[in-house]
Amino acid sequence: MSDAVSFEVPDRQIRAAHTGTTVTVYQAYAPSLGVPAARDGRFPPAWKRERMTWIKPSFLWMMYRCGWATKADQETVLAIDVTREGFDRALREACLSHYEPGVHADRDTWQQALRATPARVQWDPERDLHLNPLPYRSLQLGLSGPASRAYADEWTVAVRDVTPLAREIHGLIRSGDGAAARALLPVETPYASGPLPHLGA
Repeated sequence: MSDAVSFEVPDRQIRAAHTGTTVTVYQAYAPSLGVPAARDGRFPPAWKRERMTWIKPSFLWMMYRCGWATKADQETVLAIDVTREGFDRALREACLSHYEPGVHADRDTWQQALRATPARVQWDPERDLHLNPLPYRSLQLGLSGPASRAYADEWTVAVRDVTPLAREIHGLIRSGDGAAARALLPVETPYASGPLPHLGA
């Protein structure tokens, strides 16, 4: 991902590291949760499966959120490979986290959908290498209830601790070697999940 502004990127587009069977998303946790999750390749029993959890396909947006793994309780950054089947299902069942005219018939319709769906979508400004906002947006996918449980216990196929990578990239940026930092970024390409008019994409 380049610092250069590309006006060809759609305002709302899912970009991710992905294969034919998996999609990589990122989360950051306190070491007490993140370390055992990476060690065992799955979320530990202490991970609360009933609460809303937010997954991010953008590595740089995750770095913006966790401050390059420096914020409290976000010191361990995980790359989680989830099944495309599960990820696509969550998108199909998701509702925008905010009311948007043109996507929803009216505010009441949106509120009914919000109550009925186990997934939420937010579109937040994508970030460049220095974590400045870009003129196009990145997906955040919130999962609750059955979607959260399925994410933890069915969709997740691998968990990796990428905290060392985050720190290495951050160190290169701080030393002024942007080219070397950029070369280490995960490769994120457009994810073809089909049109998502109910999500404004």
